[in-house]
Amino acid sequence: MNFSNKISDLEKNHLLRSRRIANSAQGTKMKIDNKDVINFCSNDYLSLANHPKIKEALVQGVEKYGAGSGASHLVSGHSESHKLLEESLAEFTGQESALLFSSGYSANLGIFSALRDEIEWSVQDKLNHASLIDGCRLVGLPVQRYHHNNLESLANKIKKQSGPGLVVTDNVFSMDGDRANIQGIAKIIDKSNTTLMQDDAHGFGIFDPIIPKHSIYMATLGKAAGVMGAFVSGDKDFIEFLIQKSRPYTYTTALPASLCHALQKSLELISQGEQREKLINNIQHFRSMAGQLGLSFEESNSAIQPLIIGSSSKALLISDVLFKEGFFVSAIRPPTVPPNSARLRFTVAANHTLKQIDALLEKVNDAMA
Repeated sequence: MNFSNKISDLEKNHLLRSRRIANSAQGTKMKIDNKDVINFCSNDYLSLANHPKIKEALVQGVEKYGAGSGASHLVSGHSESHKLLEESLAEFTGQESALLFSSGYSANLGIFSALRDEIEWSVQDKLNHASLIDGCRLVGLPVQRYHHNNLESLANKIKKQSGPGLVVTDNVFSMDGDRANIQGIAKIIDKSNTTLMQDDAHGFGIFDPIIPKHSIYMATLGKAAGVMGAFVSGDKDFIEFLIQKSRPYTYTTALPASLCHALQKSLELISQGEQREKLINNIQHFRSMAGQLGLSFEESNSAIQPLIIGSSSKALLISDVLFKEGFFVSAIRPPTVPPNSARLRFTVAANHTLKQIDALLEKVNDAMA
C-alpha cells in the first residue's frame, strides 16, 4: 500500500496533523519545541498534572507497588490501590460502585461491548466524542444521532424506537464547551425502557456530577484529575456485569497501581475546592475580557472556550501567529469538528494568571484583525 498520496491530500487541504514536542512538565508555562510558551490548550484544567503533592504520592506509589501492574485485573493485576480508588470514586460520584479503565476510549468501548446483547438501539448527541460514536460502531450497536443539545429531536428519535435502548451524551462537549441538559434528558426517558449514559470526561472535578438513578456515568482521570485512566460508576449489579462482560476490561493490563495511589491525592485536592474556585474565576475573567474586546467565543461556562474560524488554513495561521507570540493554542480541524467549522480551542486552567489571560486575548484580537 502507498500512503504518500493520502498524506499529500491531507496537507493540501490543511488537514495534516503534526506533533509538537513538550520539553517540560505539563503546566500553564511550558517549553514546547524548545520555545517558552503559555499553554492555553491543555486539558489539565485544575493544574494538577504537575502538582507537588500528587508527584509525591506517585513516588510513594512506585515505592510500594512498583512500576507496572503486570497483568489484567482478572488475573494478578488488581491491587489494593485499585480497590481503594474504585471505592473512593464511587463515593465521590455518589454511586454504589465504580470500575477503573485505562482510558476513556477503552471505558466507552467496554460499556458498549458489554451491552451489545442487552439493548436494541442507541441514540447519541450529534456532537458526542469520537469514542462514543466509534464504540457503538465497533461492537455493531445500531446508532442514531439527534440534533445537538436538542431535547425535542431526542424525544422524536426515542418515539420511533421499541425495546430496550440507550441514550448517550457527553456532559461537557469537548470541542464546544457547552453542557448537556442531563436532567432534561432524564425526564424524557423516564418510565421508558431506556438507560442514560453520560461521558463526563471534561466536566469531572469541575462541576458537581448530575447522575440520575440507574444511569451509567463515565469520566476520565487524565484531565482535571491530572493523572491517567478512566472509570465507570453506577449500580453495583451493573458494575459487576461490566467486570464479567466488558472485553476491554478483561483483556487489558491494569493501570499501574502507583497511578491509583496518586489519584487518591487528586481526589483529595479536588474535594478541597481551591483549584476549582481558581478555575471558575479564570473562566469568568476570560469571558468578560473577551466580551470587552468584541471576540465572538461560543457560549460556554466550562474550561473549553472555542473561537470558530471556519477555514482550516486560517485557523492554522492564527495558531502559528500566537505560538510565535508565546501562546500555545491548537487549531482544531475536520474531521474532529464539522466541515467549515475549524476553530481555536482555548482551554483555561486554574493556574493561569489574569495577566496571562489578558495578554493572550489581546494577541488574539490583533491576530483576528
